Amino acid sequence: MKTSDFDFDLPKEQIAQHPLSQRDHSRLLHFDRKSSKISHLKFYDLTNILDDGDCLILNDSRVLPARLYGKNSKTGSSIEYLLLNQKEKDVWEILCKPAKRAKPGELFNFSNILKSKVLEILEDGKRLVKFEYDGDFYNILDEIGQMPLPPYITEKLEDKEQYQTVYSQKIGSSAAPTAGLHFTQHMLEKLKNKGVNIGYLTLHVGLGTFRPVKVDDIEKHKMHSEHYYLPKKTSDLIKNTKDNGKRVFSVGTTSCRTLESVWKKHGHICEDSGFTDIFIYPGYKFEVIDGLITNFHLPKSTLIMLVSAFAGYENTMNVYKTAVKEKYRFFSFGDAMVIT
Repeated sequence: MKTSDFDFDLPKEQIAQHPLSQRDHSRLLHFDRKSSKISHLKFYDLTNILDDGDCLILNDSRVLPARLYGKNSKTGSSIEYLLLNQKEKDVWEILCKPAKRAKPGELFNFSNILKSKVLEILEDGKRLVKFEYDGDFYNILDEIGQMPLPPYITEKLEDKEQYQTVYSQKIGSSAAPTAGLHFTQHMLEKLKNKGVNIGYLTLHVGLGTFRPVKVDDIEKHKMHSEHYYLPKKTSDLIKNTKDNGKRVFSVGTTSCRTLESVWKKHGHICEDSGFTDIFIYPGYKFEVIDGLITNFHLPKSTLIMLVSAFAGYENTMNVYKTAVKEKYRFFSFGDAMVIT
């Protein structure tokens, strides 16, 4: 298949610039794969779709406030850092702009509580830098760091927690697992009271999730690699759910990719950790999930390709066409869909 097969027209005004004040009041499009029926609901109606004994698998990764604004210690010129990967204690791989100012040996100061030295220039213009500070590095990031919002969001975020799921725990993502942004603690409790079981895994989302597919033939696309951990408690929950004839719902493409990666690696679901660069596109045979909860994704992205693999290509493109026509809100802070 061609990358252009996954293109669609989207009016700019349908790109959500901010989250709703009530997370679970976003719209929810329900697509039933058996009947091909499309229903227009609210996200809190998900409690009527899930049954007693079904399970939800959530990604509990927490977004790092990884965008830093600083000054050159000598010249005072401005610099912007975006933290990517921690290589060793206090040594990070970063993106920066303007990159020409970040030469090896240059020193930068961030809010007078964090300093850095550029160690070397890496491929793709990335830098390796070492930080100096007093206290706890992550507390400092919480104080002065900004959320690394995707480039299509141009409005300022009022509260950093708006770009975190209410169940986020393990810090390390460069972007939020956005399908989970719709859940509230009250809704999770309501689902539990109905008998829906909830399990957690961790996949730290990389900035590669925003990268468009640049090759014409999608099979030639190389996915970025991301770290995951699937606990035994969650793998046991999935096995028990399957044994009881109930459904496993993945909340987001990140949870889906983790589960399918573990199955591909071992031939069954079990506790596991590692890195995955699995690329799921039409023709893929799903082994674990029975339902998918996800947002509406960018044209020509690996995310819409994964959705197309699960719902069917023609079905997915028709659903997206319908969502545009019905004026759903798209992308990270947008509305959601559930595929059963």
